[in-house]
Amino acid sequence: MLPDAYKVMLDAGLSKAFDVWSGYLDARTGEDPQVRARLREMLESAREAAAEGDPTAARVLIADMYDEAREAGLPWAPSPPRPCEEDQQVRDYAKDALPHVLSLGLRDRLDHIAVHLSVTGRRIEAAPDLDAATRQDVLYITTRAWMALDLANPTAARRELDRLKTIARRWGVEP
Repeated sequence: MLPDAYKVMLDAGLSKAFDVWSGYLDARTGEDPQVRARLREMLESAREAAAEGDPTAARVLIADMYDEAREAGLPWAPSPPRPCEEDQQVRDYAKDALPHVLSLGLRDRLDHIAVHLSVTGRRIEAAPDLDAATRQDVLYITTRAWMALDLANPTAARRELDRLKTIARRWGVEP
C-alpha cells in the first residue's frame, strides 16, 4: 500500500509540473522564441521519459527547465515553487488519484488523523507563553505526521499525533 501511495504523489508532482510548463509555453509572452522552443523540447522529453517509466529522468528534465529559464532571464517563466507550496499543489493533484489506490477505510483513518493533527497543532500554537523550543517541536512533529499521511501510513501519523497530544497536555491545551 505504501509504495502505491508514494508513487501517486510522485506522479502527481510530475503532472503538476507538466501542466505548469504547458500553460506557460502555450501563452504568448513575447520572450525569446529559441529558448521557449528548447523548453518545449525538454518538456516533451520529460513527458516521454515519464510515459516510458523513467520518472527520475523526467524530474531531472523539469529541474533543468527551471534552470534554463532562469539563466535565459525569461521573466514570465515559472519559477520553482517553494517546498511547502509544491507539497500543497501535489496533494491537490494527488487527491483525485488516491481514491483509486487507497481503500475507503484507510482514507477515512488518514482524514481523521489529519483533522486532529490540524486542530491540535493550532491549539498548541495559540497557547500563551509558548516557548521557541516547543514551537520547533510542534513544527517538527507535525511535519513528520504530514509526511506519514502523504505516504498513507496511519500508524506513523498516529504516533506523531500522540506525540503532539503529549505536548498539548504539557501546555494545558485540550488536544
